[in-house]
Amino acid sequence: MAVVYFVYRSTKEKAALKVRLQLSDKKSQFEASTQIHTSKTYWNTDRKKQRNLTAEIKNENKEISPKLDALQNYILKRYENELPQPTQKEWLKNIVAEYYTPLKENIKRSDLVIDCIKYIIETANIRENNQKKLGLSKSRINSYKNLSKIIERYQTKTNPLRVKDVNIKLGKHFLSWLINTENYSESYARKKVDDLKAVCNDAKIDGMETSIQLSKIKGGKVENENIIYLTPAELEKIKNTTLHSEALINARKWLLFGCCIGQRGNDLLKINDSNFVTRNGLEVIELKQQKTGKNVTIPILHETKELLKDGLPKPITIQRFNDYIKIVCELSGITEPTKGSKIMMLDKDGKEVQKDKNGKSLVKGIKRTVKGIYPKYELISSHVCRRSFASNQYGILPTTLIMQVTAHSTEKMLLNYIGKTSLDYAQQIADFYTLQAQKQKKEPQLTVIKNAANQ
Repeated sequence: MAVVYFVYRSTKEKAALKVRLQLSDKKSQFEASTQIHTSKTYWNTDRKKQRNLTAEIKNENKEISPKLDALQNYILKRYENELPQPTQKEWLKNIVAEYYTPLKENIKRSDLVIDCIKYIIETANIRENNQKKLGLSKSRINSYKNLSKIIERYQTKTNPLRVKDVNIKLGKHFLSWLINTENYSESYARKKVDDLKAVCNDAKIDGMETSIQLSKIKGGKVENENIIYLTPAELEKIKNTTLHSEALINARKWLLFGCCIGQRGNDLLKINDSNFVTRNGLEVIELKQQKTGKNVTIPILHETKELLKDGLPKPITIQRFNDYIKIVCELSGITEPTKGSKIMMLDKDGKEVQKDKNGKSLVKGIKRTVKGIYPKYELISSHVCRRSFASNQYGILPTTLIMQVTAHSTEKMLLNYIGKTSLDYAQQIADFYTLQAQKQKKEPQLTVIKNAANQ
């Protein structure tokens, strides 16, 4: 059986006691510091001889003895329940620490949706992300912050939204309100419904009451209807357009570079000389994607080398980049009417806010994504780099290699991203076999000529 005893190991006249746990094998023991402070005089006194004790020692004994007994009983009880091994050197220290600072019982959380969103944001650093690591991404946290603002507008002050209220009926009403009243795009509105469901599911894990209809609420993603990318011919036009502004020339270089390596704008614009390395004789660009946390290795091909022969373009902000490449594309004649969505300032009636000659809005408005038909250059943003790479290389590079560069997790995700269907994939396979058949026909055939002399 394990034995607990206390020792006074300090040279000072008053100090905290140490506690030791002697294991049943009598060879192993643990030691930890306690918060029981006593005097050396008291500890060295034979306290069994009650008649010979001074009043001071008796008073100290009344104070110390219950503390010793309580800690001893706690340690022995935990030992019997957990039976730590001799190798668990920190076990007793942890037990004593828990004794003095017991883990607080779960405080009952508020079931208000706003409070549940706040809780997720506050605990974001210890939540598992998509990469099975701790810490939600900055974009995910911002998504919850935006949801919080939306819910503040959606609910009434007298009847705040509770987790248990989120059912199919409310889900439909919330989606309709987002699209028809708030003028959000369908894709963004659906995403907010999914975020609301995620908040409720998180609360459900903590034991809160939720609607039995929660899993049936429809959110989901909208299929890519309008895939905006720059074709090889358009990229060539951009490359050959004469530009007189250094800022536009620099932005064009980033644009062409981005379409060569297929990365998101934020990752692209952070690339510097340190990202260029040589591995096994192969020159590559190595980076870690900000959104996914994935490490990506991109081979440096001839086209990229030629583009960067004078060095990388100068650093630029994502906002400036988005503004400048629209101008570059307009000057390059990328102006054909194209279906797509762009961010616009809308008034309270959902109409575009009028601007003065300096481009300043005449009335206060809200930013919203609006579908329509626009000159193609107006739809160009930093994301065109990644989509152009994936779209232009599809059917040329093996799909798995494109996925390595874009960091799509599945082939289905890639095909949806570039607007391809399973029929397109089947066509690619058919084209491959057709090409192989044509190659075989072109190969010279060996003809055996009989030797007449042997006939």
